[in-house]
Amino acid sequence: MLKQILNVKMLTTLLQGVSAGLPLLLAGSTLQAWMRESDVSLATIGVFALAGLPYSLKFLWSPLIDRYALPFLTRRRAYIFLFQVLLLAMFFSIGVLDPKTQTGLFALFVVVITFFSASQDIVIDAYRREALTDEELGLGSSLYVTGYRGALWISGGFALWLADFISWGQVYWVMGSLMGLMAISTLFAPIEAKGEVAPKSLKEAVIEPLIEFFQRKEALIILLFVLLYKLGDSMAAHMSMPLYIDLGFDKTQIAGVVKTFGIAATIGGGLLGGVAMLKLGIGKSLWIFGLLQMVSTVGFSLLAMAGSNLLVLTGVIAFENLASGMGTTAYMAYMASITNRKFTATQYALLTSLMALPRTLFSAVTGVMVEGMGYVWFFAFCAFIALPGMLLLFKVSPWVSNTESNA
Repeated sequence: MLKQILNVKMLTTLLQGVSAGLPLLLAGSTLQAWMRESDVSLATIGVFALAGLPYSLKFLWSPLIDRYALPFLTRRRAYIFLFQVLLLAMFFSIGVLDPKTQTGLFALFVVVITFFSASQDIVIDAYRREALTDEELGLGSSLYVTGYRGALWISGGFALWLADFISWGQVYWVMGSLMGLMAISTLFAPIEAKGEVAPKSLKEAVIEPLIEFFQRKEALIILLFVLLYKLGDSMAAHMSMPLYIDLGFDKTQIAGVVKTFGIAATIGGGLLGGVAMLKLGIGKSLWIFGLLQMVSTVGFSLLAMAGSNLLVLTGVIAFENLASGMGTTAYMAYMASITNRKFTATQYALLTSLMALPRTLFSAVTGVMVEGMGYVWFFAFCAFIALPGMLLLFKVSPWVSNTESNA
């Protein structure tokens, strides 16, 4: 098993997780801290949330990445390297701007950063599918999630800590330097599989991936499963922070237990899930991790009843984040496993865009639900709403056959 874990492909997958996760908060909450300290109005900061749209729309240009290859390195590594270098340049460029006096230009740079970041995500997801075998996808996905979560701490907590000692511009230069290291690692990344050739036309890149996918017997069921598998988890996560505050936990407790210990538990869950999938396979892992994920959501109901109890909070966060990390790992491995290697970028971008819908659409009504139901029953409902996704596993990946992909 050590040979499967300690190899260049797995190290590359870990580093690509870091590269994918690094820009997210640098264009999100960390950026908001910089803007607020620069006395930018709250209304303006709120509008900057629209800069994240490229993450939800990346499936629109993913066919272009499938269709056109760059004249260096390999089909996927070339694009990864290009977007990493462009992100490096943008982090250094935005570091010289003043968000208060150059707000328009600042906004443009942030949109460009999220576009390059979303584009990098497209290619990294495609590379992982093509570089790893089906047996390696589970562990590879867990290491990717581990790197991604680690990068969120680097670009969040660590960046905020750095800002106490150096200017915000210099913080972004440090992050740009880290992205430069990621670009260097891409030059030495293993070459992806060459079993499939690139589409020869835009029609082949845009239409054929959709035709190929929807001709599958269970195509609509697969899409419904992707939409529903983490629906309850996503809805619960959206209301967890208001719960902590309303129960009376202070910022120090939330930062220590939820943001630090919680991230560690999520990373641990991802790693544990990846190792477990080496034995269980993706199919059985979806069943086991999904059930754990569903049960863990009930923990928030127990916390709501217990009140401001730090021990209960720690226990709930440990179980929920561990289960969520395992569930996410199996979920991502499954989506990668059902893509056609010829159309990896387009099909995976479609699936991950659908995956984001619960976070953006269904979560919008969670505040109204809490007001009407109260926290205890709301989180119980979130656990219950996970059942449809679990029931779809009978079609998507029956336990008895341990089907890795019904596509």
